[in-house]
Amino acid sequence: MPKLNALARQFHYYYLFLKRFCIFFNFKHQIKSKMANLFFQFKQFVVWHDKCGMKVGTDGVLLGAWASVSPAGSILDIGTGTGLVALMLAQRSPSDVFITALEIDSEAAVQASENVERSPWKERITVKEADFRTFRDGQFDVIVSNPPYFTDSLLCPNQQRSRARHNNSLTYEELIEGVSQLLSPAGVFSVVIPMNVANRMTKLAALKGLYPVRQLLVKTKPDAAPKRTLIAFSFSQGECKVEELLTEVARHQYSSEYIALTRDFYLKM
Repeated sequence: MPKLNALARQFHYYYLFLKRFCIFFNFKHQIKSKMANLFFQFKQFVVWHDKCGMKVGTDGVLLGAWASVSPAGSILDIGTGTGLVALMLAQRSPSDVFITALEIDSEAAVQASENVERSPWKERITVKEADFRTFRDGQFDVIVSNPPYFTDSLLCPNQQRSRARHNNSLTYEELIEGVSQLLSPAGVFSVVIPMNVANRMTKLAALKGLYPVRQLLVKTKPDAAPKRTLIAFSFSQGECKVEELLTEVARHQYSSEYIALTRDFYLKM
């Protein structure tokens, strides 16, 4: 009987150890998951996005990796959010290129400033809290934008996220109007938009003398139609080079062309 009691006690201690270990492991997993939602680690910089309406996403990464940066002495990022695209363009461009990152939301502007301050390019990027519709501060050789796009859907309960996702605060007409005034004569404007508004954007741009020179059709699955497109506009009318990009050949399995485009940024590419 004493041996049985001793065995029972050992089993009980073992059970308590396993229980505490599982609790600790689950706690660590929860902390790790929560921290992963606070920031995104790239190869040369970190983007914290816990204060922003929109987190780091594929659209922004595509724009930052694809947009033209040459020839450029000055770059304007419209609606910078976390500062992601501005940071990517700073990594890709020469050290004498300066970037203005514009953001209308106060909290996002603060977070973008903090992300820039922690980066290797804090001397080259200036974050400004301003409304693009009234912003007129010289001309820029390169302009980029990942604009709000949920035009017809219901507004989100979260006002900050709603502003980031819906174009009620900045319409496509206002975007093109501002770009046409701020883009230098030989400059390039690059934008990422839903495929179903590409024709509308192209027509609006043409009214202001801006014409597509490059276009990237983005597919998320091999058998899917493109849902996103990136378009580069300039004041020079000519043939538009159209290419297609598949992001994933299978779930969580990136395509070779997507890896080639983003390998300078993603940690595991």
